[in-house]
Parts: sequence; structure tokens; C-alpha cells
Amino acid sequence: MNTASTSEPRWLNDEEQRVWRSYIDATTLLEDHLDRQLQRDAGMPHVYYGLLVKLAESPHRRLRMTELAMYAKITRSRLSHAVARLEKNGWVRREDCPDDKRGQFAVLTDAGQEVLQQTAPGHVEAVRQAVFDRLTTEQQKALGEIMRIVAEGLQPSEAGADLPWLR
Repeated sequence: MNTASTSEPRWLNDEEQRVWRSYIDATTLLEDHLDRQLQRDAGMPHVYYGLLVKLAESPHRRLRMTELAMYAKITRSRLSHAVARLEKNGWVRREDCPDDKRGQFAVLTDAGQEVLQQTAPGHVEAVRQAVFDRLTTEQQKALGEIMRIVAEGLQPSEAGADLPWLR
């Protein structure tokens, strides 16, 4: 018999509920804030900007599509759609992988690098105003540690883990 299904749920207490709802409110509002800034300044959502940044940071501005999906924490189909939109804008191109007939690389184009350079100052200012300017150095450090612990706990390393980029 499965005891987890017959036992009482571990409900959040009032303080945990307050923390949880504050987290949900903050992350939802932050993502909306950054999406609006990037749509206004570059005509792209935040997730697309993150893809361009990762490609810009990669050797030769290229990365295998599977690695890019893992970085972005999105499904391969969502990544494929995003890259198609970025290709349409001329910011990314796909290249076949020479040693893997099914694999592809996403490559940041010169035009993509240019839009990233133009957009980055406004984006970093939006991030700074929304997060870092509101927190003390100690709060920033604590937030970083907390988010790292949460992220690590949600990324199991065992084979067969149900992670977005594996779907």
C-alpha cells in the first residue's frame, strides 16, 4: 500500500503560504516586466533574448540545439519554434552537425550579435532596476544561494529524469 496517497497532505503553514505567494507574484511580474522591455526595445520575448545571449557566449557563437534547449530549460519543440522565429529575423541560422546526421547547431549571425549589443544596455538596466537596486548585497547573495538550491533540486541527474529539454 502506498502511504503517500493515504496520508494527509503537508499543507503550507501561513508563513510558507506568504513566501510562496510572494515568490509567484515576483517571478510572474518580473518575467512580464522583462518581456515588455524586450518587446519594446527589440521585438522579442525574454526567452529569445536568453537564447541569443547563450549563443553569443558560446565558442564560435554556435551551440548544438539540444544544449541550447537544456540551457533555456525549454522543450526541444519550443526551442525549434523559437529558433525558427530568430532565423526569420536573420539573427540565428541552423547548421547541420557534420558528425551527427540528426543533430543541428544554432549559430548567432552578425545581425543577431548586433541586435544583442543594441538591446543589452536597456535589458541590464531593466534587470538592475527590478531586482538588484531593490536588494542589499547580503540579500542578493542569499537570493542567489536560494535559487541555486531550488534549481539544483529540480534537475535530477538520474537517467530518465522528466526535464523539459529531454521532451
